[in-house]
Amino acid sequence: MTERITDTVHAVDAAAVLRLLPSRPRLLALGEPTHGEDVLLDVRNDLFRQLVEREGYRTIAIESDCLAGLVVDDHVTTGAGTLDEVMESGFSHGFGASAANAELVRWMRAYNEGRPAAEQLRFVGFDGPLEITGAASPRRAITALHAYLSARVDTDLLPCTAQTLDDLLGDDERWTEPAAMMDPSRSVGRTPEADRLRVLADDLVALLDARTPQLVSASTPEEWDRARLYGRTAVGLLRYHLWMADTSPGRLARLLGQRASMMAANLLAVAERGPALVYAHNAHLQRDVSTMRMGDLPLEWWSAGAIVSAQLGEGYAFLATALGTIGHRGVDTPPPDSIEGLLYALPQDRCLVDAHRLAATHGRATARVSPWFGYAPLDPAHLARLDGIVFVKNAPAGRSWWPAA
Repeated sequence: MTERITDTVHAVDAAAVLRLLPSRPRLLALGEPTHGEDVLLDVRNDLFRQLVEREGYRTIAIESDCLAGLVVDDHVTTGAGTLDEVMESGFSHGFGASAANAELVRWMRAYNEGRPAAEQLRFVGFDGPLEITGAASPRRAITALHAYLSARVDTDLLPCTAQTLDDLLGDDERWTEPAAMMDPSRSVGRTPEADRLRVLADDLVALLDARTPQLVSASTPEEWDRARLYGRTAVGLLRYHLWMADTSPGRLARLLGQRASMMAANLLAVAERGPALVYAHNAHLQRDVSTMRMGDLPLEWWSAGAIVSAQLGEGYAFLATALGTIGHRGVDTPPPDSIEGLLYALPQDRCLVDAHRLAATHGRATARVSPWFGYAPLDPAHLARLDGIVFVKNAPAGRSWWPAA
């Protein structure tokens, strides 16, 4: 059995990855089974460098706030801000604490130094401005979109003034109220002001679309891309706040689906730029329907990867990362009949596995159960819809930066 697995194993390098795929994808997605382990980000960084240097990749998109990510992109392309400032303000979800993320930013900036804009590497955050405890105010996105349009179209075409937006938005604390995630009555998402803002955001995006030829000619590519990002984010955030205020049984599934939809829209925009490496949790990139339970409530939604895969076909490829042990989290040697156990028996510390061939021979492997909530083992039922598996044998305690709770 081990010999048959060995036949599917390769080194983790760009050439081997691309040989597994039927065609060159626009988005090459690499997932991780847990956050906070820099050994996994080291693998990502190594692969991205190879894709840049050998395959012409120019963009990396990670699971982080799309608006905060503009800070990182400005730094790697122009040198704006210090590395410490960028790590503090350019990442969400605590990802700025990662030494491997700092090394990625440092390397991208060094690579871009002295290169023309067309050859520079770009950084993208593709998550919405969302955290597990709530969502940001739509202020930044909708006011930035309004300012962009105000500078380029006749005033009488605008659906409102900047002052109207400011009055409707009110204090940002209303939008970021922490209690609203668990108590819909604390959300402002269905107030008359929010209802009006949703209409105005839609009208502003409609104007952006309707005046595309004029706006493209009056903007740099960077200005146009960011205007579209502001539009997607304004509409998406207002819709997210709408569902935060919902009291129906479908509330949580709607929120999960809305986040996935925002992620997918940002990834499809990234795909327009050319080939990119995408990095996020496996759950955000998988092709299978996503499920979870919140207490007694079963939830089901389609991930960003599933949405993008349905639209791009072979233009989307997904490698899931599997992990052997996380000893400092109580995740010890995997059962030998699990996917992770089969791979753990291999001599390599890191390897790339042909998931289709593995599914053909080991598709009935036992599902591993994690003793720690923060780690999600591979589901053997998903094997056939993976393009490959990156396996990392151990995550050392000294490279972990995720909170212990």
